[in-house]
Amino acid sequence: MTSPSPRQLVRFRRAGSPDPVVGVHADGAVTALPGVSSLAQLWSLRLDELRDRLATPPDGEPVPLADVELLAPVDGRTEVWAAGVTYETSREARVEESEQAADVYELVYDADRPELFFKSVGWRVRGPGQTVGVRADSTVDVPEPELALVVNRFGEVVGYTVCNDVSSRSIEGENPLYLPQAKVYSGGCAVGPWITPVWAVPDPYDLAIALTITRDGRPEWSGTASTATLHRRLDDLVGFLMRGDVHPDGVVLSTGTCLVPPPPFTLTPGDTVHIDIDRVGTLTNPVVRGLVEEAPA
Repeated sequence: MTSPSPRQLVRFRRAGSPDPVVGVHADGAVTALPGVSSLAQLWSLRLDELRDRLATPPDGEPVPLADVELLAPVDGRTEVWAAGVTYETSREARVEESEQAADVYELVYDADRPELFFKSVGWRVRGPGQTVGVRADSTVDVPEPELALVVNRFGEVVGYTVCNDVSSRSIEGENPLYLPQAKVYSGGCAVGPWITPVWAVPDPYDLAIALTITRDGRPEWSGTASTATLHRRLDDLVGFLMRGDVHPDGVVLSTGTCLVPPPPFTLTPGDTVHIDIDRVGTLTNPVVRGLVEEAPA
């Protein structure tokens, strides 16, 4: 796959400092954006204003990427939402796992209204390199690699990032009404490593996605797919999300998965999940079982 496009927006922490910093990443280094205290502050700008704001490289001192801790590119009141059953693969997987209501997923796949659900508040989102979790009361758990849209307060898509929508197949399979428990829990959402501006991605419907899960240092499962098989239009998903809610600090909308490891595969503690999306970035997270210790970053 190609390397990430230059000048992505990042949220990071310098060594020895507890304070998050907003900046840009280019050529293996990060540079702070002067006058910007949060990414949420940028999502108050319209798309053309944001592009103008980022047109001039910051004149601060670049810091090597290896010398900072990258944080999840979500802060303030920005929430993460997600779409489901947006790919044929996802529909088949949900039908397969459902014991009593497989037709629910068949119906929503072609319905005018997409499936949208809340995934995480900003402070609970896991960043690159941080642990994601699988529930202690679940028996079958999978990562779901997804292209995520970064949407400003005006409903404009301003960037793209990678989301790992970690999910319990066994819990949701018991009953579709258990979806919040299968999707929204400690350690169930990771986003990063940065935000690639929308103008740096010529065609979001032609992005290769690769998922690799390593166990004991070796690949345990891997697969590739493409956003070309997305069943929904991105603006359609955003439009439905913005119909009934206000997002003053913008919102991250994960657009559904096209790669689902089939049964009997399940994540186990010690696994590492690698998600790579062409032109967007690579998100890597180790896996633990049970509650993930969280603290506002």
